[in-house]
Amino acid sequence: MTTDQLTAVLAKRVMGWGVGPDRFLTANRGWMPRWRFQPTENLDDAFKLLENAAPQDYSMGDGGKGFRVRVRIGRTVGEAHDISKPRAITFAVARAVGIEVDK
Repeated sequence: MTTDQLTAVLAKRVMGWGVGPDRFLTANRGWMPRWRFQPTENLDDAFKLLENAAPQDYSMGDGGKGFRVRVRIGRTVGEAHDISKPRAITFAVARAVGIEVDK
């Protein structure tokens, strides 16, 4: 799955947005270009994703060799480790909502 595909799935599943070819239909019925929501690249967007996922529990930390994130949504736990904080947050949320990601 590419980063763009992952972002589209998360936008639909977690953010509750509609997905168009080059933009998202946000909750307030406004359109947003896809380039404005990049949770794997932008830390603010990653935290918006985490907030919207409404986890029962999460933890984050710098293990010295990258950033570790653990997210629990319901009974499902998603974990990720990456040099990039936004990628680690995004991948952990994706796994917690049942999306398979490669890294």
